[in-house]
Amino acid sequence: MGDDGATPEAEPVRATVALQGDGGCIAEAREAAARFLARVQAEHGLAVSARATDLTRLVVSELVTNARKYAPGPVLMELAIAGGLVEVTVWDGDPALPVARAADPGRVGQHGLEIVMAVTQGFEVVREPVGKRITARIALPDAPDDGIAGYGRRHP
Repeated sequence: MGDDGATPEAEPVRATVALQGDGGCIAEAREAAARFLARVQAEHGLAVSARATDLTRLVVSELVTNARKYAPGPVLMELAIAGGLVEVTVWDGDPALPVARAADPGRVGQHGLEIVMAVTQGFEVVREPVGKRITARIALPDAPDDGIAGYGRRHP
């Protein structure tokens, strides 16, 4: 068995959701993420903490909101299980790479990328031939000694 509880010959656990980029796509993406994690638990027997589900919904919300705001048009979201993590990948058509802004408690809004980076174990952005791909990784189980959401962060 591998670290993710799957046998080596098992198919990867993943789901892909095409989002139209309209007003309802953010809620649709959050619900798709929650359904995916529920399926991972029910069908594959993997432990998914309530924290992981909540953080995955938050990360999905932030990434899809940014894609909708800065890259009008369709958005593709993929959810996958890899080594005890859920990987949330969002593709959009804007090649401009996002940049986390410096902390400013007086700034209203535009904290999404800061939030995502604070609660994930891994985060990467890759420019694609058309647009970009953003991947965030969230631990499925809770850390044994630590209630901090982004424990053991491994940002490249």
